[in-house]
Amino acid sequence: MKKLEEYNKKRDFKKTTEPKGKEIKKNKNLRFVVQHHLATKDHYDFRLELDGVLKSFAIPKGPSYNTKDKRLAIQVEDHPYQYRNFEGVIPKGEYGAGPVMIWDEGYWEPLGNPVEDLKKGSMKFILKGRRLQGKWTLVSFKENWLLIKEKDGICLYESIDEYNTSIKTGRTMEEIIAGKIQKREIEITNPDKIMNKRPKITKADIVKYYELVSKRMLTYTKGRILSTVRCPNGIKGTSFFKKHFENKRGLLKKIFLKNERGEKGDYYSLQNEESIKEEVQMNGIEFHIGGCLLSDINKPNMLVFDLDPDEGMDIRKVREGVLDLKEILDELSLTSFLKTSGGKGYHVVVPIHSCKSWKVFKSIARDIALIMESRWPDKYVANMSKSKRKNKIFIDWLRNTKGASSVAPYSLRVRKGCPVSMPIKWSELKLVKPNEITMEDAIKRLKRKDPWEGFFEENM
Repeated sequence: MKKLEEYNKKRDFKKTTEPKGKEIKKNKNLRFVVQHHLATKDHYDFRLELDGVLKSFAIPKGPSYNTKDKRLAIQVEDHPYQYRNFEGVIPKGEYGAGPVMIWDEGYWEPLGNPVEDLKKGSMKFILKGRRLQGKWTLVSFKENWLLIKEKDGICLYESIDEYNTSIKTGRTMEEIIAGKIQKREIEITNPDKIMNKRPKITKADIVKYYELVSKRMLTYTKGRILSTVRCPNGIKGTSFFKKHFENKRGLLKKIFLKNERGEKGDYYSLQNEESIKEEVQMNGIEFHIGGCLLSDINKPNMLVFDLDPDEGMDIRKVREGVLDLKEILDELSLTSFLKTSGGKGYHVVVPIHSCKSWKVFKSIARDIALIMESRWPDKYVANMSKSKRKNKIFIDWLRNTKGASSVAPYSLRVRKGCPVSMPIKWSELKLVKPNEITMEDAIKRLKRKDPWEGFFEENM
């Protein structure tokens, strides 16, 4: 706690939403974050995880890829590890008052002993972020430091002003500032409307469910392209897939993008708990997300495989298929995560942070499906044709294209009983059927440790 004593003394946590200072155990993989901070003076906060805290430097002009630039870096008090997730507005009158944006995040690798190197006044390291990459140096200069880019041929931007949105949420500074104003209660109309008869599920029940799971759900869905299945007359009534929709209340982030065919459309993403509630108010039940963040639309980072079995297939064969897919992914040194689909099969999800284009991403997904088909031709097929699927499992890799989507973790499904697409542990595969987790089950499971914990730290 001594390392964070100065940090805690400067803040009134009854007024600011910044996290209270608390040291953590040392992590194997070190994180870094850069936060754009419009305080009294506009600057960027550069924070490196070390010894359970974030070593922090205020950089007035921000990091530069020009190797001739020597950017002043003023060391400030250590910040808590949890601060790397802070984005919002520090209230007027509080220390550092003003909006804070998560400008970049990722991992860093010291080239030497970082604790000793900081004491000596010169530390070299590698950044593995979305906007900052390659070799860098922090060197002491009088009472402060200088941040300098090493000559390694890596340059992702000419001017830091090229990136003016949050790497986490896709919001601009103006939208972050407006966020406090927009946060208000969403009025739920027709709360007693029956959405499912047996068991009886009302619109209010669905609102309550998403209120309870939204924090966990947003971990995996926030800032991603969103589409929903809306059911104005319940799950047995007419439903429709909503990909481009209205933004009357302003709680959903809107952006114009081109798909693989070059067609331009208005897309949306979830930003906070209120934005989920707003969509449910519009009778949205089933949430789907894309494989990339809106903040970096051309860099996919979430690979999804849907194991779709032929009608009537024994559940044991489906589970065998999931394990066969995991075997392939393990051979490729890709850590994978499992969730129920809420339908006939399971979904296997793989975080991939190093893919540079949708073309490569799509080919990776297709090749994995083809490997399964060639290794076990009597069990799996990579072609979506139903005529070729008889007594086999279709390894659906087609969700891994720009503009495509897959059902989100913790989303309800528009099916009998509103089952949940639920993240589960690999050890639960033989215990949990693809469509058996109900809203009540999902809520109870929130008390357990997140089975996808560490998702964003894998396959870096």
